Amino acid sequence: MSEANFEWDEAKNLENLEKHGVSFYEAQHAFLDPNRLIAEDLAHSQEEKRYFCIGRDESREGILTVRFTYRSNHIRIFGAGYWRKGKKVYEQANSVH
Repeated sequence: MSEANFEWDEAKNLENLEKHGVSFYEAQHAFLDPNRLIAEDLAHSQEEKRYFCIGRDESREGILTVRFTYRSNHIRIFGAGYWRKGKKVYEQANSVH
């Protein structure tokens, strides 16, 4: 996978890997899911808009939630993990009725 469109702070990546067991390199996989969900992080009150990408990571067969923003035509990743809330939202949005 190309890292050309993604960027992150390496110290934050290492912190996330230790805390949540997911590297930002792995987090890119969520963006490849054709059923991924993108939602604005409304709880974030800074001037820069932040978002969540919730998508399936085929390499681990799990649902990843990735916090990110857009900067200079790049997706800047701030955090990622396999969180229950993201999984629930993903499954509800992609359920077949």
